[in-house]
Amino acid sequence: MSERGALRARLELLAREVAKFGVVGVIGLVVNIAVSNLLWRYTEIPTVRAGLLATFVAILCNYVGFRHWTYRDRDKTGRTRELTLFLLFSAAGAVIETGVLYVATYGFGWDTPVQSNVFKIVGIGVATLFRFWSYRTWVFKTLPAPSEGVADKEALVTVPAPAVRVPAVRGEADSARR
Repeated sequence: MSERGALRARLELLAREVAKFGVVGVIGLVVNIAVSNLLWRYTEIPTVRAGLLATFVAILCNYVGFRHWTYRDRDKTGRTRELTLFLLFSAAGAVIETGVLYVATYGFGWDTPVQSNVFKIVGIGVATLFRFWSYRTWVFKTLPAPSEGVADKEALVTVPAPAVRVPAVRGEADSARR
């Protein structure tokens, strides 16, 4: 394949990955905003805490979508490692997202429902850029290219086996001499 064709193939794969990430992200956004608004409206939980709780509910929904759809073709051998890194990077994203809401709410006093929703969405947008990079780079690792695996298997297959001498059966040895 030419360099140009290889680049086009890589860009097409990246575009599909971004699209799938976006679909899962939009579902997470809807969950996040819905849970935030329910908590803001029907509980006495402060704005930022309610927003953080909603973020964690959305993170759990997103993990299922990413693992079973967006990154289903990625390495699945280290699930504990994968989930640990996912939660770690998701928590960092939650700090980014909630930090924007915190600054708007407590720094500028913008805490009407509309303002809270706007800054929640802005925070989600900024955190999404970080999450996309970290998930694809660290959490959902790509499998080795098929050509690398084939080269290793061929190397194992071409190793000569040691010669084994099988003693002849007594009757066959006698008939061979005649």
